[in-house]
Amino acid sequence: MAKKDVPPRWDRKMQQRLARGEAAALGELYDRFASLVHGLAHRVLGDERAADGITREVFVHVWEHPDAYDPRQGPLRTWVATLTHRLAVQRLRATETAALARDGSGTAEELEIRVRRASVAARADYIVQSMPVPLRSALERAYFQRRDYRQTATDLDITEDEARRRLRLGLQLLSTAHETEPPGTPPGHGGAV
Repeated sequence: MAKKDVPPRWDRKMQQRLARGEAAALGELYDRFASLVHGLAHRVLGDERAADGITREVFVHVWEHPDAYDPRQGPLRTWVATLTHRLAVQRLRATETAALARDGSGTAEELEIRVRRASVAARADYIVQSMPVPLRSALERAYFQRRDYRQTATDLDITEDEARRRLRLGLQLLSTAHETEPPGTPPGHGGAV
């Protein structure tokens, strides 16, 4: 395995500890990723209680199946986010399908559009949370504070060229939210939503 393909040491050690059944490892993993998991689930489902349920499901799955994580496929954070996304989309489809059958209002196409929108929004949130702070700071200024690249450069004390570069790269990363892979999945390693 090439040096750049080696997963982070923490990820490998965490998987080994979970495989040994160390409860403290699960607590450590929960402390590190619970807000990510809950946030993604809430973004997809739009419901606090449902997001709590998905958060429990994700950590139960990780505890019961630590070997399902393959460190060669990417970081543990990405695997947990992908698992969260998949479970949340499944839950959304199930609840929306049940509502569609019960109420008879809406169509299967409308259901799929709602699921796809929620999925894209969750991927966009994950991308923004995962991007390096300099890119995120530039995007936040441009979007939330309505700053142009010149104002962003001044705010961040960087050159205008650097501000344009950060904004362009951040937007390129965000544009991938419309792809059909779960959040954080390297191309070719996930499934369609």
